[in-house]
Amino acid sequence: MISETMTLAVQNQALQALKAQSEGDYLAFLYDCDGTLADNMQAHKDTYVQVAANEGVIIDPALIDELAGFPIPAVVVEINKRYNSTFDPQEFTNLKSQLYYNEFIDRIKPVAFVVEHLKNHVGTVKIGVVSGGGTKMIQKTLEVLGIEDLVEVLVCAEDTAKGKPYPDPFLLAAEKLGVAPEACLVFEDGAPGVMAAEAAGMKWIRIDKVLEEALEKVG
Repeated sequence: MISETMTLAVQNQALQALKAQSEGDYLAFLYDCDGTLADNMQAHKDTYVQVAANEGVIIDPALIDELAGFPIPAVVVEINKRYNSTFDPQEFTNLKSQLYYNEFIDRIKPVAFVVEHLKNHVGTVKIGVVSGGGTKMIQKTLEVLGIEDLVEVLVCAEDTAKGKPYPDPFLLAAEKLGVAPEACLVFEDGAPGVMAAEAAGMKWIRIDKVLEEALEKVG
């Protein structure tokens, strides 16, 4: 268990590292939401597991980590492949989203150093959030985190035909912000998001790696 003092030290170390790594002639910062701004991946895993279990399918939560960043219907397709289940992707998505919204969303905590990084750059670069989640869910998440008014552009699952790992969501965000893709920096916590950023011609930072390095230095 990391003490509160250690936690603050780790967060400060991670924030300073993130600031250093994000220096450059960037005109826009594009943040993923779940797992990047919001410390809610365990809640998402719990809801996947619960919806599947309600139909008698027991899934390994590690699968959700493996597929972090993919839109929910795409994760359900993979669940069906691996568990020989027959979930309707859209129906599963609706059930999961309803459960998450009703029972989990108000308890979301921030990934403090990333949220602080976003706040520190308001007014110096344009701010966008690009997520594979639904608009209602992400808007509520940003509200719970207290940063909904700081985000200039929000791109969610409904906004593009293809989500991450395709570049479409990031390219749309850049277009809406009026910024060239190469002038955008992406903050992500999973492989699909990184693949999408690279496909869009954008530089990226894995915030989970930044946190791991901070833990090593402070620990």
